[in-house]
Amino acid sequence: MKAVQRRRAPRNNVRQMPKPNMDALGERDIADRIFAAVMEHRLPAGTKLAENVLCETFGASRARIRRVLLILAEREIVTLESNRGAFVARPTPQDAKHIFQARCTIEPTIVRNAVQFIRDSQIRILKSQVKQESEASHSGNRHEAIRLSGSFHVRLAEFAGNPVLQRFVEDLVARSSLIIGLFGSPRISFCSQDEHSGLISAIEKRDAATAPVLMLEHLNRIERELELSVPVARPIDLREILST
Repeated sequence: MKAVQRRRAPRNNVRQMPKPNMDALGERDIADRIFAAVMEHRLPAGTKLAENVLCETFGASRARIRRVLLILAEREIVTLESNRGAFVARPTPQDAKHIFQARCTIEPTIVRNAVQFIRDSQIRILKSQVKQESEASHSGNRHEAIRLSGSFHVRLAEFAGNPVLQRFVEDLVARSSLIIGLFGSPRISFCSQDEHSGLISAIEKRDAATAPVLMLEHLNRIERELELSVPVARPIDLREILST
């Protein structure tokens, strides 16, 4: 007799999950995604960046995620702790003072360069960005307002024409975002659009004397309004934050 071949019943009730594409995102892309979440205050200081969660979220191997974390650690956005893992950096009040001292040293120079080298088309871009920042602020879109506020300083550094200073500003702005997230009162969750507009006006007039002074006043005002006390941790969903 021939053996009766049994047919397997179709498994219609089982959802087949697609296999993650390990090459979908490069290491820099993943690092930029995490960097943006930190800069926009969606990932607060002290958040544990569990490797298994990051692997699942980005469809990446553990080796790739570890390289991503090293990139972020080099930029001092992430701290790597032996036998504990990776965490979003938690700056201290002293760190806050050092960061703003660095910004007050670098960014007036950037403004002076911008007065000399910025093009009219780039000024229009900055004006458009300030308008978007204002709209986000008035609509209550805090994350977008924070992103645009930090991006204003990075864009200004880009238009000033010194890529080395631009990279410094990118890192300092990201670390400032952490600091404001920890120590900032609600009124300084993002920069004053009026102050940004005043900077643009001085730059547009090619006023090399006034523009750096306005930048210093702007940064000093933010630092004065920091509340350097111990922050209260809040629970977050790492998968949800980084997958959006």
